[in-house]
Amino acid sequence: MGSITTTRLSWAVKGHRLLDGIDMAAHDGKTVGLLGPNGSGKSTLLRLLAGLRRPATGTVRYDDTRLDDLHRRVLARRLAVVEQDVSAHHHVTVRQVVQLGRTPFRGRFDSLNEHDRRIVDAALERTDIADKQHRSWHSLSGGEKQRTQLARALAQEPREILLDEPTNHLDIRHQLELLDLLTSLEVTCVVALHDLNLAARYCDHIVVLDRGQVAAAGTPEAVLTPDLVKAVYGVNVLVDRERTTGTLRITYLAATATRRTDKEGMRPPGRDTAASPTTSASSRGESISAWPEGCA
Repeated sequence: MGSITTTRLSWAVKGHRLLDGIDMAAHDGKTVGLLGPNGSGKSTLLRLLAGLRRPATGTVRYDDTRLDDLHRRVLARRLAVVEQDVSAHHHVTVRQVVQLGRTPFRGRFDSLNEHDRRIVDAALERTDIADKQHRSWHSLSGGEKQRTQLARALAQEPREILLDEPTNHLDIRHQLELLDLLTSLEVTCVVALHDLNLAARYCDHIVVLDRGQVAAAGTPEAVLTPDLVKAVYGVNVLVDRERTTGTLRITYLAATATRRTDKEGMRPPGRDTAASPTTSASSRGESISAWPEGCA
């Protein structure tokens, strides 16, 4: 397991700052939720943390090493990325996609050994995709592609996993199974989510982004308050606990007339400035790439 930290991380386009002064930390073995409305800066932050864009200010560190000082292959051996959508450039099977997770550990022309094959088999089984391993990637449904991507990430045996909306396209069963699996792994997991109830149930720590800044960070109980949800999302909610499981529960009541647009609305009362989580990735490019270095 490893840790990831950012210090005063910012990014701008043509003088317009889309992220401003992000201080975050993801600690060993924790499941960290990255929340925020559309346009809040989640995808931009993930790309900066992955090294896909250079920040205007600030640094990203993996353990005690700056991201800029990590070779791509070294990074790919410890970090895995699961995207929302990815397109394979070749006609590949599900198993071939999952085998890509072993690429950072092999020479350019080396074939998979028995150890690699056992890891691939286990990843296929754990994501409930083994029965489709010989099908073409292009024949899969959206949910099946998501599970295949997760299997590829597991085959990488990462210390950290970065996931961008991994529950998209999944039915309820596979949403729960995926998050149950993630929280059972001995890895540092950072997951961008839209569903506040899933975040409350599965995340140890939450960071809420709003208009490019950290609006709040802390435990689900500390962060997911009616005032915070109203200020950031423009929705009135009831927050209580589910009677049977005791899980924190957010019930949506009604959209408010407007969202707050002032600085106070971006940083609601109770913001935890001391600790907040982050994200990681395993390659550099123009978009977050799920394929390890040297692959399609």
